Amino acid sequence: MPSYIQGNLALDQKRSVPAAKAKVKIKETTKVVYRNKSLPAQEKMLYLFTVLLCVIVAGVIIWRYASIYQMNASILKMQGEIREIQAQNSALKQEVEKLQSPDRLKEEAVRLGFNLQDEKQVSLVAPGKAKTGTNSSKNTKVASKP
Repeated sequence: MPSYIQGNLALDQKRSVPAAKAKVKIKETTKVVYRNKSLPAQEKMLYLFTVLLCVIVAGVIIWRYASIYQMNASILKMQGEIREIQAQNSALKQEVEKLQSPDRLKEEAVRLGFNLQDEKQVSLVAPGKAKTGTNSSKNTKVASKP
């Protein structure tokens, strides 16, 4: 029986003898490394200016977007102020209409002590006695205090 089957290879005479006689040859190889030449100065400057140009263009674009955003924000703020002022104007118009109502004016006249005129108390003002700046051709009613 061979020794491999028994599990012991040290007893195998066939394998140990050729391995001792064979010499191990190590082959040394040299690897040639090629170094690229560095870029010329003109090409380096070209790359530098290209990158610089890209940075400047990007900066201008970002600056424009920032100014557009700022303008939009101010427009929205002004629109809010316009809405607020329009609301105030409508409230003031309602108040003016309320204050100009004939019923309120009559109540205010009575409160201040004015008497209502009768048809007989109407007097006409002559054109020569009219104040300057008024239409002298029309007859005006004069309110009198009792």
